[in-house]
Amino acid sequence: MTQRARTEDATEGGPGDTTVGAGGEPDPPYRPGGLTAAEVARRVERGEVNDVPVRSSRSTVDIVRGNVLTRFNALIGVLWVIMLAVAPIQDSLFGFVIVANTGIGIIQELRAKRTLDGLAVIGEARPTVRRDGTATEVPTSGIVLGDLIELGPGDKIPVDGVVAEADNLEVDESLLTGEADPVHKKPGDTVMSGSFVVAGGGAFTATKVGRAAYAAQLAEEASRFTLVHSELRSGISTILKYVTWMMVPTATALVISQLVVKDTDVKGSVARTVGGIVPMIPEGLVLLTSVAFAIGVIRLGRKQCLVQELPAIEGLARVDVVCLDKTGTLTEGGMDVTELRPLGGADEAYVRKVLGALGESDPRPNASLRAIVEAYPDNDDWRCTEALPFSSARKYSGAAFSEGDGQTSAWLLGAPDVLLPDDDPVLDDIDGLNRQGLRVLLLARVGGDLDDPHIAAKAQPTALVVLDQRLRPDAADTLAYFAEQDVAAKVVSGDNAVSVGAVAAKLGLPGAGQTVDARRLPQERETMAAALEDGVVFGRVSPQQKRDMVGALQSRGHTVAMTGDGVNDVLALKDADIGVSMGSGSEATRAVAQIVLLDNSFATLPSVVAEGRRVIGNITRVATLFLTKTVYSVLLAVLVVIAQVEYPFLPRHLTLLSTLTIGVPAFFLALAPNTERARPHFVRRVMRYAVPAGVIAAAATFTTYLLAGAHYSGPEALDAETSAATLTLFLVSLWVLAIIARPYTWWRVGLVAAMGAGFLVVLVVPWLQDFFALRLVGTTMPWAAVGIAAAAAALLEGAWRWVDRKVPA
Repeated sequence: MTQRARTEDATEGGPGDTTVGAGGEPDPPYRPGGLTAAEVARRVERGEVNDVPVRSSRSTVDIVRGNVLTRFNALIGVLWVIMLAVAPIQDSLFGFVIVANTGIGIIQELRAKRTLDGLAVIGEARPTVRRDGTATEVPTSGIVLGDLIELGPGDKIPVDGVVAEADNLEVDESLLTGEADPVHKKPGDTVMSGSFVVAGGGAFTATKVGRAAYAAQLAEEASRFTLVHSELRSGISTILKYVTWMMVPTATALVISQLVVKDTDVKGSVARTVGGIVPMIPEGLVLLTSVAFAIGVIRLGRKQCLVQELPAIEGLARVDVVCLDKTGTLTEGGMDVTELRPLGGADEAYVRKVLGALGESDPRPNASLRAIVEAYPDNDDWRCTEALPFSSARKYSGAAFSEGDGQTSAWLLGAPDVLLPDDDPVLDDIDGLNRQGLRVLLLARVGGDLDDPHIAAKAQPTALVVLDQRLRPDAADTLAYFAEQDVAAKVVSGDNAVSVGAVAAKLGLPGAGQTVDARRLPQERETMAAALEDGVVFGRVSPQQKRDMVGALQSRGHTVAMTGDGVNDVLALKDADIGVSMGSGSEATRAVAQIVLLDNSFATLPSVVAEGRRVIGNITRVATLFLTKTVYSVLLAVLVVIAQVEYPFLPRHLTLLSTLTIGVPAFFLALAPNTERARPHFVRRVMRYAVPAGVIAAAATFTTYLLAGAHYSGPEALDAETSAATLTLFLVSLWVLAIIARPYTWWRVGLVAAMGAGFLVVLVVPWLQDFFALRLVGTTMPWAAVGIAAAAAALLEGAWRWVDRKVPA
C-alpha cells in the first residue's frame, strides 16, 4: 500500500504563500521541497533567523548582579568602608564574611546554571524542516524565515506562519486564546507560535521568526530560570521588608545615642554603633536560600531531571494530590497485541489486512497503533483515500481505503464503549478483559464521510484488538512512596476506567478498585470536587475534563501536581500547581511543564519531593537562626538607647558569635537531608520561634551587661563588661542552635559541640583573646553570666514548647 497523497496541498502562489524578508526581498512561494541551502544561507546572512534564546537559566551577568547588587550588601559595604577607616581590621571581619558568602552564592548558582543549560540542550525540541526536498531536524533557533516546517500530533508550533499542507490538521490555541476547542486548519490559514497540534499533520511556512513571532516574548520569559511564585522566596522578602522597617529607626536612634549623647572617643563610638547595626541585617538568609535551591537543581540534574522553574522543587514538596496519566507514567509507552477476536463471523485474514492498512495510514501512530503495525504488516494492494487521525476528545481514529479488487471500505478504530451502544452484549466480554488490565480496541466498519461527527453511530463491530500494557517496573515503589507521605494519587486517563483500575491495582495503588467513568462526572465544580475526593481511578477523561478536574481539586485547597506526556495532558499540566512531563513526551507537554523527567523515569519524582522538603525544612531552620539574631540585635539597640549606655559589643564580637552560632552551622543545616513534610505559612512559623528567642536572648544579655557594669570599675571595665555580655549571648545563641538542630543525629550533636569548642578556644588562647578583645575578669561575673544564660535556656525551652502547643502551624 502507498500512503495517501495529501489531498489539501496548497498551490503555488496561493493566499498567504509569500512573505517579505527584512532586507525587502520577497520570499519564494510555497514549494513542497522547501528552501534551498543557498536561500537558507542568505536568510541567515540577513539575520532572518529565529534568534529568541530558549534559556533555562539566568545569564552569568544576572547571577553576579543578583548576588552582589543587593540592598543589604550596599548597606554593609558602606559600614565596612567606615570600619576600615576608623577601627582595627578585626572589627572589619564582617565585610570579608559577606564577600566570601557572595562568592559562594555566585559559584553555586553558576554550577546550577551549567547543569540546567546542559539538561535543556538534551530536552530541547528539534522541529523538522524541509530543505532541498529533504526533511531535517534543526534546533528551534535554526529556523529561518520562509522555512517549510512539518507538523504532527504533539508538535509545538515554534514560529508564526501560514499553513501550506494540511491533513486533517487540528491545532489547539488555548494557551494563547483561552479557547479550549481545537481549530481545524486549511492551507492558507495562519498558525501562531505557542499553539500545538492535537491531531492530524501538515506543514507551514514560517512568516515571522525571532522576536517578531507572536508569543515569542512570553515564551522567552516563561522559559527563564526564575525564583518567582514561591512561598519561600516571597516569605523571605516579606521578612526582609519588616526587618528594614524595624532597622532604620532603631539604627538611627543608636547612631544618635552613641555619637551625640555619649561623650566618648569618637572612633570607639563609631565602632560600637556599627557593631549594633550590622547584626540587625540577616544578610546570609537570601544567600543560603539561593544556594539551597541551586544545589537542589544540581542534585536533580544528576538524575536527569530538568527543573524549568526553580519553585517547582518547593512546589512539589507541598503537593498533597498528584494526578497521574496512565500511559507513559504507570505503563511504558509500548504495548503488545495479545489477541484478535473477529466479531459477527468476520474473516480473520481480512481483518488483519484492515488493521495493517490502518496502521500504515497514520504517519505518526500512537502507542496502540504502533503495536498494531508491529503485529500486522502492511498490504500494498490497498490505497488510503481518506484518513481521520486519532483525537483524545473523539477516542477513535479512522481511514477509508480503495481495496485492490476495486472495492472501497471505511473503518474506525477506538474505544468500544464509545463506538458501541450501552446495551451491546459485546461490552460484557470487553469488561472481563478490562478487569484483567488489558486494553481493548474495537475495529468497526462504517459507511459515509469520516468527518461526520455522528459517524460512530453507524459503526458495525468487526473485531476486538486486545493489547497488553507494559507496566513500569518502578511505578509500584513510587506509588507506595506517595502513599507513605500522605499524598493522594489520582489516576486520570482517557482509557476505560475498569482497565486502568486493574493496572493500578497490579501496582498496589490504594483504592484502585474505586473506578469512575468520567463521562458521568458532574460538570459543576463543587460537586465534581466532591466526586474527585472519593474516587481514585478515572477513565474516559477528555482533555478539557482533565483541566476541570485539576481546578476542582484546587478549589478544595489542594496543591495539585499533574504528570503526562501527550497533547491531551497539556491543558491540565498548565493549570496544575506543578506540571511534570516525561522527556519522551510531546513538545507541547515539555514546554508547559515545570519539571521534565528526561530519562522518562516516574521513579525520579520522590527525589524531587525530597529535594523540595529539604529546601523548605532547612531554610525554615536557618531562617529562625538569622531572625533570632535580628530580633535580639534590634532589642539590644533599643535598650541601649533607653538606658543611655555604651553599646555592649564591637563588630568583631558579633562577627565571632554570628560565625559560630549562625553562619557555619546554618550552611550545614541548609544542605542536610530533611524529610519533614512541607507546611504552609512560612513567615508565621519562623517568626513564632524567632521572636521569643530573640527577646529572651536580648533580655539575658542586657541583664548581664548591666550587672557587669555595676560590678567592674576602672579603665578596663568596658572590655570586661563586653566580655561577660558576649559570654551570655553566645551561650543563649548556642542553645537556640541546639534546639534548631533537633532531632539530633551524630553529626548535628557534633556540629553544636564543635561550635562550643570553637568559642572555648578563643577564650583560652592568649592571641585570640587579644584579637577578639575578649578577656573574662575574675570568677564572679563570668559565672553569673553562665547562670543567666542557663536561666535563659530554660525559658527558651518553655517558650518554644508553649508555642508548639498553642500556636497552629
